Amino acid sequence: MYINKAMVYGNLTRDPEMRALPSGQQVASFSLATNRVWKDKSGAKQESVDYHNIVLFAKLAELAAQYLKKGSSVFIEGRMQTRSWDDPTSGGKKYRTEIVADTMQFGPRASGTGTGGSYTPASSAKSSVPAHEPLETIEYPQEDINPDDIPF
Repeated sequence: MYINKAMVYGNLTRDPEMRALPSGQQVASFSLATNRVWKDKSGAKQESVDYHNIVLFAKLAELAAQYLKKGSSVFIEGRMQTRSWDDPTSGGKKYRTEIVADTMQFGPRASGTGTGGSYTPASSAKSSVPAHEPLETIEYPQEDINPDDIPF
């Protein structure tokens, strides 16, 4: 069995670009920036940014175009895919690796009001919450846990 699964959470670097395939199916694409922070051997804080090309189809594409904009936070789950084509201007073959999204969950709004929402296409077996409905928050008990009470 093989696994091709990508999960990224970051901010859009540009507004989603909406297109339609010849079949009429909607396609949205955008770039997502993720960052990584670590300390080097001398203890100095280092930061690195990676950019991911995201592609969404059908209802996911429509929702992204409607609700996302540059700077929005979003969590994407999908699969990695590399496309190639011949570029007549450079005379060589071009490659593009992208994440084809299966699910999308909106991050907190920039205004700080409300929570994010999520959407999974109906063809998926997972349950979904429409993007416009707030998610329920989980309340955890405030009691302290005694390590001696843990049975293992």
